Amino acid sequence: MKNIILLASLCLLFACQKEIKKDNPENLPETAESGEVVTEKYPTEVYFGDTHLHTALSMDAGAFGNRIGMDEAYQFARGDEVTSTTGIKTKLAQPLDFLVIADHSDGMGFFPDLMAGKEHVMKYEESKRWKKMIDEGKGGDAAVDIIKTFSQGQMPFKTNDVEMMTPVWKTVVDAAEKYNDPGKFTAFIGYEWTSLIKGNNLHRVVIYRDNGDKAINQLPFTNEDSSDPERLWDNLEGYEKNTGGKVLAIPHNGNLSNGMMFAETTVDGRSFDKAYVDRRARWEPLYEATQIKGDGETHPFLSPNDEFADYENWDKGNLDMSEKKTKDMLQYEYTRSALKLGLKFKKELGTNPYKFGLIGSTDSHTSLATGDDSNFFGKASNVEPSKERWNHPFLSSENGTVATWETLAAGYAAVWAHENTRTSLWDAMKRKETYATTGSRMKVRFFGGWDFRKEDLTGDWVSLGYEKGVPMGGDLTASQDKAPTFMVYALMDPEGGSLDRIQMVKGWLNADGSLDEKVYDVVWSGNRSVGPDGKLPSVGNSVNVSDGTWDNAIGSSELKGLWSDPEFDPALEAFYYVRVIEIPTPRWTLYDKLQYGAELSKDVPLFNTERAYTSPIWYSPEQN
Repeated sequence: MKNIILLASLCLLFACQKEIKKDNPENLPETAESGEVVTEKYPTEVYFGDTHLHTALSMDAGAFGNRIGMDEAYQFARGDEVTSTTGIKTKLAQPLDFLVIADHSDGMGFFPDLMAGKEHVMKYEESKRWKKMIDEGKGGDAAVDIIKTFSQGQMPFKTNDVEMMTPVWKTVVDAAEKYNDPGKFTAFIGYEWTSLIKGNNLHRVVIYRDNGDKAINQLPFTNEDSSDPERLWDNLEGYEKNTGGKVLAIPHNGNLSNGMMFAETTVDGRSFDKAYVDRRARWEPLYEATQIKGDGETHPFLSPNDEFADYENWDKGNLDMSEKKTKDMLQYEYTRSALKLGLKFKKELGTNPYKFGLIGSTDSHTSLATGDDSNFFGKASNVEPSKERWNHPFLSSENGTVATWETLAAGYAAVWAHENTRTSLWDAMKRKETYATTGSRMKVRFFGGWDFRKEDLTGDWVSLGYEKGVPMGGDLTASQDKAPTFMVYALMDPEGGSLDRIQMVKGWLNADGSLDEKVYDVVWSGNRSVGPDGKLPSVGNSVNVSDGTWDNAIGSSELKGLWSDPEFDPALEAFYYVRVIEIPTPRWTLYDKLQYGAELSKDVPLFNTERAYTSPIWYSPEQN
């Protein structure tokens, strides 16, 4: 049982009521679903969702045992109780506000058709062999063989076959239309483009702003079409020209790309030019900074002075463990180092290709969007809750092994939007008014400006944040000689841990072309003081490993502060983002230990420190 201390003032910031009117005196944007006009000048609500969930339609999800589909996925996300593939009844403690079912475009729908014995699949000898293995109880062996065959490009059929894809894409679009409920629950239309170059993960999730009448008109792009992101952008551009719709792409899993995700050259080895950086910035406004397959904010090798950098890092190899990780790859894989590299390209080419906002999502392949440690259903259906799953090999080759206990119950995408609709949420994603969490539902605000004062933190300070500055995802330019100031705010998740601290992460480009970073503690819980070493003492750890409880009294329910950059140089390109750290709480491995009597090895962590990362605010000496 959690001990949660809540102040009476917690809900004040979020108690604003939406006012919707038919007239539009300020020429504000209309919503596509209702045609009505949102009269607020800024968003007052944050919405939590998962932009990266797989169902049985994904070939790998089906191969590893997932037998439930889109209906269950949507029902679970909106708060209904469903039954998992392994027969466990489950329900989210807090429903999600939105969901993107992002099944892999290559071979989408193959596995359900294999299990159903459909003729267009069973005409191949490989399919007959796989079906026989599964029927004989050798599903694991069949899964490994199917994934290996696919990753080596040796499938017996084209994974972008139009006749196979067309009816499946219609079912995807129809399901999203069925469950989309404007104002209550948003079901986005989307898919995952699964680029894999020599085992290096360059995947992107594609999300449509549009309804089904537009999205149905073009089939998803596949890895068989091309593994080059530039060709994906061509495809997205073609969709927008042909339909008048809008679409964006979200890269993920840079930590499994072995240095390719944020490289300084294109996938075919060309140096970046103006056209490339412009297009990447245009089509990829967000990055998935945390998910089941490792946290991707930063790494101790890249940020040796950051005491919180060593958090759930995956640094052993690429997606199929065909190549070991080397330290020179790391700077091209993590969020913070990519944001710094973007400043360099901005200086050289005039556009920052890595000027992205941040989100988290699950990448679960169980049809269940579970980013909560107390309800974690694992990466795939073969590692749903059980006594033994912790030690199941997740990735394994002669180059090393990643065990299932190393997967995270993460994460969620938090979006500040005017309302819970496709258009409003998508527009907020496009303008980067978003943040990532590792599974917490904490609420975070972040504003930057030139004239914020302490008294601005009282009263209607959110309105002042927009009037006098810019929110997360915004830009500051050199209109002042003085340092910028930032307003930061965090409200704990009532179901989670209280707050340890709010930090400011700064990155900048020095005059000599070198890149730098620094982390500042801005506001924190308790009566702690920064020591002579410049570090804030630990908040402590109240987790009771014998029963999975903790005490929120060691943290704060709410933190708010004003910070000004003490080392600001108006001549240097820079970015700032907020990181919020919770007190330690039980990790999913502890819940498994307690619920199933799992006998974990001593190297398995039993608690973690959930966190949030906001989209940056960028500073430029000149207009971006």
